Amino acid sequence: MANHKSSIKRIRQIQKRKLHNKYYAKTARNAVRKLRATTEKAVAVEFLPKVSAMLDKLAKRNIIHKNKASNLKSKLAKHVNKLG
Repeated sequence: MANHKSSIKRIRQIQKRKLHNKYYAKTARNAVRKLRATTEKAVAVEFLPKVSAMLDKLAKRNIIHKNKASNLKSKLAKHVNKLG
């Protein structure tokens, strides 16, 4: 266990931030899963911008890497365009 007051506080802050980031990352992953499972084009077209915005926000806050967000958005757009 840490001995300095500042390191104890830092550990508390990191745990709090980790929990916060984990929640938003998990929410985005579930949204991506939901969009991939969608078979209706109208629903998917409506949902795609919301998921893209979620991924962009995660990338902006360094919760996920910006290239990962781009790759996911690209694959989701391909999936939505393939629906008929």
